[in-house]
Amino acid sequence: MSLMHLSFYSAFTLSCLGLTFHRTHLISALLCLESMMLSMYTALSIWPVENHTTSLTLIPVLMLAFSACEAGTGLAALVASTRTHGSDHLHNFNLLQC
Repeated sequence: MSLMHLSFYSAFTLSCLGLTFHRTHLISALLCLESMMLSMYTALSIWPVENHTTSLTLIPVLMLAFSACEAGTGLAALVASTRTHGSDHLHNFNLLQC
C-alpha cells in the first residue's frame, strides 16, 4: 500500500470515527461528513491518474457538485434547527414530535 492510499484511508476512517464518537453538535457531524466527502473526492481525482485513464474524469466533478448540495442542505437544516430548538445539540431533537 502506498503512502497516498494510506492517507486517503486514514482520512476517511478518522472522519468516520469522528462522526460516530462526537455527535453532540450538528455542526461537528456536518464537518465530519464533509471531510469524508473530501477524502473520497481526492481519492477519485487521483485514481484515473494512477491508472493512466482519462475516461473517468467526470466522476469527481459530479461528486463535488453533490457534496456542495449536501453542504447546503446540511447548513439549511442547521439554521432551521437552531431557530426552532435554540441550539444545535443533537440530544435536544425529538424526531417523534411534529
